[in-house]
Amino acid sequence: MAEKQEEPSNAQNGEPDNAEEGEGTKKKVKREDLPPFEIVTGERLPAIFFKFQFRNVEYSSGRNKTFLCYVVETQGKEPVTSRGYLEDEHAAAHAEMAFFNTILPTCQAGTRHDVTWYVSSSPCVTCAQRICEALRKNKGLRLTIMVGRLFMWEEPEMQAALRSMKEAGCKLRIMKPQDFEYVWKNFVEQEEGEEAKSFVPWEDIQENFQYYEEKLAEILH
Repeated sequence: MAEKQEEPSNAQNGEPDNAEEGEGTKKKVKREDLPPFEIVTGERLPAIFFKFQFRNVEYSSGRNKTFLCYVVETQGKEPVTSRGYLEDEHAAAHAEMAFFNTILPTCQAGTRHDVTWYVSSSPCVTCAQRICEALRKNKGLRLTIMVGRLFMWEEPEMQAALRSMKEAGCKLRIMKPQDFEYVWKNFVEQEEGEEAKSFVPWEDIQENFQYYEEKLAEILH
């Protein structure tokens, strides 16, 4: 079934009201106080965000943000690897767009970039079009997108957008339990003063992975 998109409360988003995120991150402000097109960036996202937003549920009620963790491997005489994450603050600002507008331009031009995204849900139609444009214009860009959930996959327009991304050279994959564990280890911060905690898979993580993997295979065949 297609995902449901509802306006969540701060608690649903993993954002405690009037609470600060982890050390080194800015204090959250109320949604109505945020300017349009604001994007949150950083190296590690709070664990509470990951546990809610990345969960590969069939129905995504309340999960109307996009969390995008990225690894950029720039090839050259001295290969460079950079990583971090982007988070939507508004529906008007998409993390995928922000990556192309703010992250990729900082990478060395004229070289090959192998980019991997770990995204809470697959791109919308508009972002899919932007991804296709970027891949066609930049022949040195290789993009692999690992997604936790498929966004509105029952819609014909969305299915066409996913196929167009594949045709443009984008590798689309559904995140396996091991991929969620990788994100947990490399992109999620622990509570201050606590030792690193092991990733604890949720009960239906494997079943939901298989569900979405089958749907994606049907769409891209």
